[in-house]
Amino acid sequence: MTGTSKLIQYGLATFFTLMLITSTFAMQIQLAYAQVNINNTTDSNNSQKNILITNILAKNLENRIQKAGAILEITSKLPQVRDAPYADLLNQTLTTLRGIPQQADIEKRKVAQDILIADKDFEVIFSLMPNGDMYMEEPYYRQQNLTRDNFAFRDYYKGAVNTGNTYLGNVIISASSGLPQTNIALPVYSIKDNSTLAGIWAGGINFNVLDKELQSLNLTSLDDNARVVYVDNNGQKAVDSDVNKSTIPESFANLNSFKAAISGQAGSTIDTMNNNTKMLVAYQPVNAFHNTWAVLLIQPQTPK
Repeated sequence: MTGTSKLIQYGLATFFTLMLITSTFAMQIQLAYAQVNINNTTDSNNSQKNILITNILAKNLENRIQKAGAILEITSKLPQVRDAPYADLLNQTLTTLRGIPQQADIEKRKVAQDILIADKDFEVIFSLMPNGDMYMEEPYYRQQNLTRDNFAFRDYYKGAVNTGNTYLGNVIISASSGLPQTNIALPVYSIKDNSTLAGIWAGGINFNVLDKELQSLNLTSLDDNARVVYVDNNGQKAVDSDVNKSTIPESFANLNSFKAAISGQAGSTIDTMNNNTKMLVAYQPVNAFHNTWAVLLIQPQTPK
């Protein structure tokens, strides 16, 4: 068996192991509801219940991010990912095609396409040159829709280069879709010396998949106005259990619950929302790839 074949075999084994972890998510949520089925709905009991739920949600999100990062890490070792044989074409195509032509470097594009087929948590896979110039993006129509061609200013690029490791970026507005997106990126090193930066291998997380998963949990059974949001390190919303608000940009940066979660704490508190209403908020940190996000479960206080 060749080194590449062994790598692919290992990658598949890792992938299915991580998929098994996340497949138990719905069952864990149901178990959580059963374990905390408290008839006395005081704020104290609600806090205990909500802390447990946010803990499960945070672990699930960590697993999803870790799974996505593992797939990128495994495929980044493939020779076709570590090489950029058509880089010279960028002299003619970077500003017009925002990368190499569709029929160039088919082997690398095939790896990206295979990832997108295997894991629906990804919506795009792309490769950057060491200076941040776009090399290629899949699906190709996303490359065609790019509004810029260099991404060295992005936090995920800087994070991957500065840490020399896999890095979870924060929520940005995608240059190819115009919608919120977050990217996981890692440095790729030259086949020749294994130390020279050859580029950045990255994938964008599909927020629609995570939105639908969270909305399918019917968290309004806690309260008609209960809501869960996943927010990045800057407090920007990434995912929302409220289908009517999931596409609306929001910041939770001013909440004490968010600040506590980002500092690594978990718990529950009464927080004042942007409309000056007071809500019971359970919070949990999400630690993944040099970054910390937060899960917030927001619920009206129980009337006294």
